[in-house]
Amino acid sequence: MPEHRIGTREEWQAARNELAKLEAEHAELGQKVSDQRRQLPWVAVEKEYQFDTEHGKKTLPELFDGRSQLLAYNIMFGPDYEVGACPGCSNLGDELDATRVHLEHRDVTLVCFSRAPIDRLIAYKQRMGWQFPYISTYGTEFPFDFGLALTPEQAKEIPEVKAMIDDPPGWLEDWGRQVGAKLEDGLREGPSWIAFARDDGRVYHTYTVMAPDPFVAPYHSFLLDRTPKPGPEDPRAWRKDEYPD
Repeated sequence: MPEHRIGTREEWQAARNELAKLEAEHAELGQKVSDQRRQLPWVAVEKEYQFDTEHGKKTLPELFDGRSQLLAYNIMFGPDYEVGACPGCSNLGDELDATRVHLEHRDVTLVCFSRAPIDRLIAYKQRMGWQFPYISTYGTEFPFDFGLALTPEQAKEIPEVKAMIDDPPGWLEDWGRQVGAKLEDGLREGPSWIAFARDDGRVYHTYTVMAPDPFVAPYHSFLLDRTPKPGPEDPRAWRKDEYPD
């Protein structure tokens, strides 16, 4: 017998109708959030940055690849990670390639950033089978200027980060082994989405959001929220080529 409550079709429909009201409210609030997000002021990027890519050095305007909008995900893969990128970020990365064609036809270029050197990003990209442009911010001030990474001094000043380093839960200790970095180094990378616009030859920073915002999660998490059973309480993630089975 299932542990979940069992009901009649009529009981299901009544409960579903109540849930539909909440979903409609949620959708309306989501639209308000989207509208307010697009009303954020744009901030001109005055500093010039050069990034290492698979095709040599590129500037921030060149990353737009001729489009007027740039959307980038910052994968947690710091220069101190000896094994590979964050498994959770890798889950999200697995789902990006299929949407690129649709974004590009809507004037959006999609890329990913990480602070590890470019040779390590290329090797990891090949391992994961990714096709999206993977950009190294190694040796630049870019991730610190835009809050995509913390300096050691900044990390010590954030109580939540310091607490996780000083007394990490078991799953976080496992995560440190998965990426091959000490937590004081590994947790300095910020899993974030960041957006830029290009207009009249200038680049503007328009938006940044960092975990634990729901947007900074693999898309399959959205699908799992619609399944009958809750996901496992264990928050750890696995790279697609490392599942125990």
